[in-house]
Amino acid sequence: MRSGSADTKGKDKKSLARLWLVIGFSIFFGIYVSKVSFYPLYQSQIIQIIGLAFLFFGVILRLIVINSLGRYFTVDVTIKKDHQLKTDGAYQYVRHPSYSFSLLSFLGLAIILNNYVSAIIIFVPVFLMFLYRIKIEEQALTDQFGNDYTDYMKKTKRLIPFIY
Repeated sequence: MRSGSADTKGKDKKSLARLWLVIGFSIFFGIYVSKVSFYPLYQSQIIQIIGLAFLFFGVILRLIVINSLGRYFTVDVTIKKDHQLKTDGAYQYVRHPSYSFSLLSFLGLAIILNNYVSAIIIFVPVFLMFLYRIKIEEQALTDQFGNDYTDYMKKTKRLIPFIY
């Protein structure tokens, strides 16, 4: 899932390493805070089940999106040698469905922990890091595809269909 020797590299700007650090710290400290403090988000166990569903469906749907990209999916920001702009499937609704579904999973984890401080620690830094990474990816895609990508940007939202 990393770029190959024939791919255009150097577009990542070390965002992958930063992303993994943010994710690791957010999950670790979010879980830690949920265990040492009590700031509940809700009282009903049904909400926790909804959080579990968000987590589960976020992971499954992200894997489906990754599979739909096939060999064009890389964890580092890379343009493949014969890269094609994907605008069908989930990509007809949002430009970054993989991040959308990852965020759904993080939201699910935040809900499961039932601690509003943990929810902030888990969700906000990851969301901000994804926004940073999206900016890097969109610049790389604009550089590669020019007007095709900017036209696509005008027709689709970043993460949430019809909203953002």
